[in-house]
Amino acid sequence: MYHHDGDATSLAESYTELSEILMPDDTNNLGRALGGAILHWMDISAAVAGRRFAREQVVTAAMDHVDFQAAIDLGDIVTVQAYVFATGDTSMDVKVDVHSERPETGDYEATATSFFTMVAVDEDGSSARVPRLECPTEAEVALRDAALDRRRERRRRALDRATA
Repeated sequence: MYHHDGDATSLAESYTELSEILMPDDTNNLGRALGGAILHWMDISAAVAGRRFAREQVVTAAMDHVDFQAAIDLGDIVTVQAYVFATGDTSMDVKVDVHSERPETGDYEATATSFFTMVAVDEDGSSARVPRLECPTEAEVALRDAALDRRRERRRRALDRATA
């Protein structure tokens, strides 16, 4: 972790990872993950990344559409990774990726991804300024650039679908 200088926060300081085992309460009648359970974990992870970054409470302002790429089965380990990759005055863009894992078979796959916009709020519930994003390492620059590229590509595809 990098030291917070007050005006800037590093991407690494926002990084969070949550792991859960998919239990029966979070599955449908096919024994697969409920989309809502996965969205809940994604939202929590985005909020943790935003709070770590802004050092303020945060609220979810927007969530991009979610691509569910693969099913997650009962008993799988679900890992959600999130980090801030861009900021506005009071908002943060957070990339959230979900992977499923079955250690017994060595299966590990990307299962969902999305982008969240989180807004920092102060004690009064008013929006609060967020630090500027710093990427002091090559790894952080690569994560930021990958998220920006992926979001740009998704927006282009959405526009293509809308105008088709």
